Amino acid sequence: MEPKFFVDANVGRLAKWLRVLGYDTVFPRDADDNDLVRIALREGRVLVTRDAGFSLRRAVRLGQMRVVQIKDQDLNNQLRQLVRELGLEPKNGFSRCLVCNEALHSVAKEKVSDRLPTYVYQNHMVFVECSLCRRIYWRGTHWAAMRSQIEQEYREVS
Repeated sequence: MEPKFFVDANVGRLAKWLRVLGYDTVFPRDADDNDLVRIALREGRVLVTRDAGFSLRRAVRLGQMRVVQIKDQDLNNQLRQLVRELGLEPKNGFSRCLVCNEALHSVAKEKVSDRLPTYVYQNHMVFVECSLCRRIYWRGTHWAAMRSQIEQEYREVS
């Protein structure tokens, strides 16, 4: 079973990268520690945080939930730590909305033409859309840069 994540605000930038890798990742910006534990327990999510105090929580000590305490402040090192500790792989990369975490679905170019920059419409054929926030994604230069960074991270871990 694929892990699902709950990311604490102190490592919030990791949420985007876990979503890039295709993992269901919740990132509530205003949840307190009790909310984090309660929701992670209820939804079976791995809590990702820099806060060492979570490992002292009863639910963690009893093995009811998993917490990964991130040790480094550097985003690349944080991502490497998660990949190493949890054996993460980008199996379903670029399959979740980076903004709201919903699964993306294919959409016909013609259905979104009015929401695309002219250059993108003329030069790309494949598009995916988030059914919740309606954001559209395509494999442009930003996608290529993110893919390159992911591949670099996996080379460094291997």
